[in-house]
Amino acid sequence: MTTVRTLVTIAIKRGWGLYQLDVNNVFLHGDLHEEVYMEIPQGLMVDDSKPACRLRKSLYGLKQASRQWYDKLTESLCSKAFQHSASDYSLFYKMEGSSVVFVAIYVDDEYDCLGYTTVSSPLDSTIKLKAREGALLSDPMYCRKLVGKLNFLTNTRLNIAYSVQHLSQFMQAPREPHLKAALHVLRYLKQDPTLGIFLSKDTNYGLRAYCDSNWASSPDSRKSISGNIVLLGDSPISWKSKKQSAVSLSSAEAEYRSIRKVVGELVWVKKIDGGTGSDLPCLSLCFVIVWQLFKLQEIQFFMRGLNTYR
Repeated sequence: MTTVRTLVTIAIKRGWGLYQLDVNNVFLHGDLHEEVYMEIPQGLMVDDSKPACRLRKSLYGLKQASRQWYDKLTESLCSKAFQHSASDYSLFYKMEGSSVVFVAIYVDDEYDCLGYTTVSSPLDSTIKLKAREGALLSDPMYCRKLVGKLNFLTNTRLNIAYSVQHLSQFMQAPREPHLKAALHVLRYLKQDPTLGIFLSKDTNYGLRAYCDSNWASSPDSRKSISGNIVLLGDSPISWKSKKQSAVSLSSAEAEYRSIRKVVGELVWVKKIDGGTGSDLPCLSLCFVIVWQLFKLQEIQFFMRGLNTYR
């Protein structure tokens, strides 16, 4: 969705036309080239000693579904002289003279929360969720689907990014406290269901990035949490909250990992911009962040010297 937000922001700044097309049951449009069989659906009567159906079209739940749908879409767009971006295969473009058309692809989802009361915060600050506390859920799929839908909502609700990544850690074996926390996030969203992000049409194409880390905040693994946000002018185009892949031995090391992630995001945004002609001033910002990395290294070396002296 970073690609979509970046493209929409640039379109708003340049006064381009924006159009949206919804496709229902999109995975059903993909053709299957492998032999895939399924049991006879309930209610379908057949006179066969070996009741089985061979699928000609992909269905939701198949591993091949998203790939086959993308192949079908790519074939159709390429037949109309569209090309896909080398940085993001969900972005297609077509140039004719001084005109350019972009097609950005994304998948959406919804959830019904009309029966819940509202709360003022995404998570209860007094509760620390752990992997093995509380009773296991009799139907874990309900909690997994709910968190999956909340994860989709982070595309426009950056204020729940931390809460959703925190809940996502427990989806292998969700328990009652995890479901309760997920419903708490849903109640928070109901407080203002129409809230979205503001994309400014000013002519500022400068990139700004902010990042932070929460050292050893995971009670189970003692890993740190990284968070970052990237703005194009005053418009937020990318944000993320994610547990770091390795245990950091100091808060400085956790900050270093967090900055490294946001630099990678900036480089990727710059590559996406390569096909739009916006000329985003990304290099100067990256220089400032790299300078901060060197300062963190100096702090680490200084702390190691103190430890050796002691």
